[in-house]
Amino acid sequence: MRFTSYEISGAAGYGLVTDENKLTTAKGDLAQQYPDLKSVIEGGALEEVGKSLSAQSPDTDMDSVTMLPVIPNPGKIFCIGLNYKDHRDEGGWDDTDHPSVFTRFPESQTGHNCRMLMPKESDKFDFEAELVAVIGKGGRRVSKEDALKHICGYSCYNEGSVRDYQRHNTQWIPGKNFCETGAFGPWMVTADEIPDPTVMTIETRLNGEVMQHSTTDLLIFPIPVLINYITTFVPISPGDIIVTGTPGGVGARRDPQIWMKDGDKVEIEISGIGILQNTVVKEK
Repeated sequence: MRFTSYEISGAAGYGLVTDENKLTTAKGDLAQQYPDLKSVIEGGALEEVGKSLSAQSPDTDMDSVTMLPVIPNPGKIFCIGLNYKDHRDEGGWDDTDHPSVFTRFPESQTGHNCRMLMPKESDKFDFEAELVAVIGKGGRRVSKEDALKHICGYSCYNEGSVRDYQRHNTQWIPGKNFCETGAFGPWMVTADEIPDPTVMTIETRLNGEVMQHSTTDLLIFPIPVLINYITTFVPISPGDIIVTGTPGGVGARRDPQIWMKDGDKVEIEISGIGILQNTVVKEK
């Protein structure tokens, strides 16, 4: 099943995406009981809600709504840096024994087919294709063996990075949290459809040209290791997301460097999920 979040006429909602990319939207008693996708996940009701929506006819064309980040209101956004060897090598970083973890805030996100906002303070706006794991069950000190049981679905992320702000100091948070720079979508594919997240291809295309191409089996720290490590220091909760890292080929490490610019079309494609598409807009 594929779930997504959207907005129409100022009202936020969620629904099930059909094979024809139409939406069966949650409304009535269902929407009152579960007002957003996060509440569905918190209630352990993805299967129940999915069956209910599957029994209905699609009622909305995806092109007629404004897409929101799949989870517009995650409690925690964990991002993993330098988690593919080719990306680590292209930046000259040493190997480490532990994942590099930093955070994003919900306000930094944007949805599928929406703008990625290049801030007026910088022209060094970079792309990063990443696989997202959406947490479906909370926990603390989760073992590697049990980790995948805590995931309810997967999605795509373009972790747009403002590189000069990222490198102002050793803490990356400023360059990773400008408003509307992190694209999240187009939908969440439930975990039952992706039993093994290590067999996926991941690609970035900028104006149709391939910039990044890799496979998720090359993650240095795979998802079970990430969940085990993160839950050592903080509990995970339903609706949290883990943005698992980007492969090599980012614009900052090319010669010459390639930055996203106003009007660019950028696509992140992950096999088994789909294509996240955005247009870059320079902030006035």
